[in-house]
Amino acid sequence: MKTNLMQLKKGISICLIILLAACSSTVDKKAELDKLKKQHDDIADQIKKLETELKLTDSASVNYTDVVVTEVKASEFNHYIEVQGKVDGEDNVAVAPQAPGIVTNVYVKEGDMVRKGQVLAQLDDNVLQQQIAGLNQQLAFATNIFNKQKALWDQKIGSEVQFLTAKNNKESLEKNLATIQQQVDMYKIKSPINGSVEEVGVKVGQMAAAGAVPVFRVVNFSSAKIVADIAEVYAPKVKPGNEVLVYFPDFKEEMKSSIRFSSKYINPTNRTFQVEVRLGQGKVDFRANMIAVVKINDYHNSHAIVLPVNLVKDSQDGKFVYTTALEGGKTVARKLKVEVGQIYNGLAEITSGLKDGDKVISTGFNSLVEGQAVKIK
Repeated sequence: MKTNLMQLKKGISICLIILLAACSSTVDKKAELDKLKKQHDDIADQIKKLETELKLTDSASVNYTDVVVTEVKASEFNHYIEVQGKVDGEDNVAVAPQAPGIVTNVYVKEGDMVRKGQVLAQLDDNVLQQQIAGLNQQLAFATNIFNKQKALWDQKIGSEVQFLTAKNNKESLEKNLATIQQQVDMYKIKSPINGSVEEVGVKVGQMAAAGAVPVFRVVNFSSAKIVADIAEVYAPKVKPGNEVLVYFPDFKEEMKSSIRFSSKYINPTNRTFQVEVRLGQGKVDFRANMIAVVKINDYHNSHAIVLPVNLVKDSQDGKFVYTTALEGGKTVARKLKVEVGQIYNGLAEITSGLKDGDKVISTGFNSLVEGQAVKIK
């Protein structure tokens, strides 16, 4: 019995020990749990604090580039072929003698207005005048003989041969006299047109050669024109009626006109053809051979997307411009592929890739790369 009691007490003690141990373990776990929860809250606070700091740091580390954005608007676009031309009168004639001789008189000076047929200078024609005097004397005698023979012939007196011989002598001398008089007229240097005398190249006593060197220049500027040589490559584009802007650099003046004449002949030496542009009245005092810049309008688009040519960049994939896009809370630069048509005077016609109202980066684009963060001013 005692033994059983001892065993029972021993069992009860063991149970109490186990119970106490279990209770102690529960208390320790609860305490550990409370401790871990506190640590968790502390770590969460630290995480939140670090995330905030990192966000601020990341934002501050972004390298923004200041840019200016321009809205694209459709406008008129013209392309011009620019060449150098010179002013000329509608009539610009170099006058040379028809016969050689010594100049005996000069009747005009530079700036004089002359009429068509007016004598500008006289060459020495003394030899011909002497021949005319001799022929006139012979003609007077032959005419007298003819009149007498005719009077006799009318009265049926004398032979027909005598009458015809007298008539032939008279008519031959008349023809010879007319020929000499024509030759005398060649010793007069005459103006072939109405206009002003621009050059006088001879003086009294000088020898003038026939047709070799012009001694006068007469110009009619009642209707001036521009003459220009155009490269053969532009032949399909340049036609009569094309609009033209004529700029006179010395006068800082520009005039509108059109092509009046386009030559069908290609100069084999320099592969150019000639065009003429009529000039109306303006502020410019036209002078022969005055330099003018001729701008021939060979392309027109009344509703074109136009950008400064420096905004268009080249890459292996073609031409592009920079635009902006909002990504991840940031404004970044993006490449937009475009196609370019005509280029003139620093402007490029954009034929595809942009439309009216689109925006492109117009300032600050030189250092940009794809995806770079930008700040729009």
